[in-house]
Amino acid sequence: MPTCSPVHRMTHYMRWADDAMLRNAERLPPSDLSAPRTALFSSIRGTFDHTLVVAEIFLAHLTGVTHPHTARTRHPSPPFAEVAARLRALNERFVAFAGEWSDCTLSEKISFEFVGGGDGQMSREDILLHLVNHSTYHRGFVSTLLYPHGPEFAATDYTVFLRDVWPGLSAPRLR
Repeated sequence: MPTCSPVHRMTHYMRWADDAMLRNAERLPPSDLSAPRTALFSSIRGTFDHTLVVAEIFLAHLTGVTHPHTARTRHPSPPFAEVAARLRALNERFVAFAGEWSDCTLSEKISFEFVGGGDGQMSREDILLHLVNHSTYHRGFVSTLLYPHGPEFAATDYTVFLRDVWPGLSAPRLR
């Protein structure tokens, strides 16, 4: 897979942006990460854990193994440091998949059952792009939850990634 493909670029973006938002959150005391909020997943930690659960579910679909999840959330969430480490590790795997898989492999359809019920089928590429989109969506929630703690948090905008990060990642490597 060429390093300039959209799925390769977007998985790199997800890895970078999730890491930046995790670093933003890691600046807070653990009590703030778990504090109940008026939000869909009730806390910063819970929102990141939901992102992790969905990533674990789709990793299982991509690799043909069974996942342990019966819902898209779990209670209680693991400690934030564990959630962050596991999410970072999964993002590394998704970047590797996007960089290693051929166009033919990426277009291969994967059949699965949604945790909420019902049959699903998506290409590997669509699964990876879904994970990118899903992660972006929930980083927006986390941004809202972080806002009261101060405005000095790192940006996770795609445009910032393209300007500051992607040129170094996509530059030809000298041998």
